[in-house]
Amino acid sequence: MASARTGPARRGRTPGRVRTRRATAARHGRRLDAPDLGQPTRHLVWGEQIDIRPIDPGDLHDGQHLSERAVAAYVAKYATKAAETSGTLDRRVKPHDLPTLHKQGVSEHAARLIRTAWDLGDPDTYPVLTGLRLRDWAHMRGFRGHFSTKSRTYSTTLTRLRQARADFRLRMTFARLPYDPGSTLVVGSWAYAGQGFTPGEAALAMQLTDDTAGGNSS
Repeated sequence: MASARTGPARRGRTPGRVRTRRATAARHGRRLDAPDLGQPTRHLVWGEQIDIRPIDPGDLHDGQHLSERAVAAYVAKYATKAAETSGTLDRRVKPHDLPTLHKQGVSEHAARLIRTAWDLGDPDTYPVLTGLRLRDWAHMRGFRGHFSTKSRTYSTTLTRLRQARADFRLRMTFARLPYDPGSTLVVGSWAYAGQGFTPGEAALAMQLTDDTAGGNSS
């Protein structure tokens, strides 16, 4: 978890330290009730191992200017790392993979998480979890969502971003066309390309085809 702020700090209090304290305090007030699967507890909470690091200008490439764009690039660098960099697979798990995960370079910890996701994905044993498709995403240790959270109020949505990219590509395609795509294209000239068999030629071709299929030759 990273935090950064470009505005002025209050006297004696740096934004990084303030946000670190806030994030540390917030974890104690978050809990989620999990379905009863026979586990010792049904309450999911943040553990003690939480890593909060403020991003300072020295962490960035130029080491001088701390801007929103620079911070976004810094976070994206690590947030977009694939799961295989943490000791798991880069493809979906098959039943025959489970006994040999260690031979495929999977760490012991990641292997336990993969097998747990696979076991919980059994529709006969845990039908309440069927919608999570845990077996399809066991190689991601059961996680099939996005690496970051998004606020519809503060930011945008992935649907809008995808539509914006599609609209941009469409505009670029139309810009390369030699005509206005909003107009009707009228072809005013024609050229003779050829014709098919005449009735006599068609009958002869059919006869030759039949003779060849039947093994006759003359």
